[in-house]
Amino acid sequence: MTFAALQPLADRAALFTALRQDALASALETLGDNRWDADMTAGTITFTSNADATRQLVARAHLIATIAPGPRSLLWAWAHPQGDAAGVASPLREFGAEHGIAALTDPELPFPADAAGDDEWISAAAHTIGGVAVELTGRSPYYVAPVGGGTCAVFVLDAPIPPLTVASAAIALPRILSELALPDARTGVWDAARLAGWTLNWTDESFSGATVSDTTGTATFRFDDQARITNIESTLHPQG
Repeated sequence: MTFAALQPLADRAALFTALRQDALASALETLGDNRWDADMTAGTITFTSNADATRQLVARAHLIATIAPGPRSLLWAWAHPQGDAAGVASPLREFGAEHGIAALTDPELPFPADAAGDDEWISAAAHTIGGVAVELTGRSPYYVAPVGGGTCAVFVLDAPIPPLTVASAAIALPRILSELALPDARTGVWDAARLAGWTLNWTDESFSGATVSDTTGTATFRFDDQARITNIESTLHPQG
């Protein structure tokens, strides 16, 4: 556990987040071995192939927070010298104010007393913050960038990757779910539909199944009594 008050928000978006991070990883794989460079003035992160500098993926980058081992704290973007008080991270603060979550409204969030604060812990915390940012801003994917001295910066990206469709999700889900432990898969499916803009209908009053649909197809998720996914049945539409 990293920041306990924020984990439920990241958990709710976990399925959608995993699918969007997978799409970013797939796009970066086309570059082969690559490097990233941030231009904070332009507000972009550029991923460049090490084998061919003409092959790039350029994404608009929005700073959410930095997490640093020195002060053992997270600093939200609106309080950061290079942040924007009214920028993309502001919905997190607004949600925190509305729901009484101090971890989202305090400018600087100390590490929990029992936190290791090492590279592994900071990386895990950064991914939690990335999930929270996706959940509350609706933007995705996110990117965790090491910025020196063990500090990580968390950005959400406006990246040139296709939107998440039912068809693309149905293809990726068997692989994604084999590696992803969802705290509440039923909520995860509902939230993925919300964030992706799909239509969702529950199959019955006990919520034992959910059918999601968009112009690319439909997929029906079946859940057991512990809200785990037991089966996915999909029908995909040919795309012109």
